[in-house]
Amino acid sequence: MRASLAGAVDRLHALVHDVAWVGRDNVHLTLKFLGAVESDRLESVTAALTGAAATCRPFELGLGRLGAFPSLTHPRVIWAGVDEGAAESAALAARVDAALTGLGFEPETRPYSPHVTLGRVRQPRRQPHLVEVTGGGSHGRQRVDRVSLMRSELSPRGARYTELAAIPLAAAGPESPVSPSALRIE
Repeated sequence: MRASLAGAVDRLHALVHDVAWVGRDNVHLTLKFLGAVESDRLESVTAALTGAAATCRPFELGLGRLGAFPSLTHPRVIWAGVDEGAAESAALAARVDAALTGLGFEPETRPYSPHVTLGRVRQPRRQPHLVEVTGGGSHGRQRVDRVSLMRSELSPRGARYTELAAIPLAAAGPESPVSPSALRIE
């Protein structure tokens, strides 16, 4: 998946300008962004995530079409959309949101839109050539069998991620030939 997404970003470089591209090793699917969390709360956050993850079975996640928020011609965020496992990742995100709302985190107000961010446009402006490289296609698939609680630290060179906890989903089902992976809670 990462190699395919890196190839897509290489093609986008020539067509879309003034974008902060996400590094190949930093692409991920976020279930919920928490913001700053005090270290003394991490144990209760991990426990809540463990409860939410225990209700979801591992699933296959596939990335397909490229797109942009809010639109292809005036993008702020360029992304790869989830085309397989979208319902499962949305259900998991809803369970995570409910579990963390119980700890006092703000509930999500927007509908969950499963995607992997590829880049953020620095100065919004019309990008007419983005339409040329979006649409259908596949960027691979992989098995998701855990969620990760991540710390993200922003720097001028981009974000640096540190895994604080890895929480398995409910008992694994049939083995899959693809690599296991995690979805992130930051």
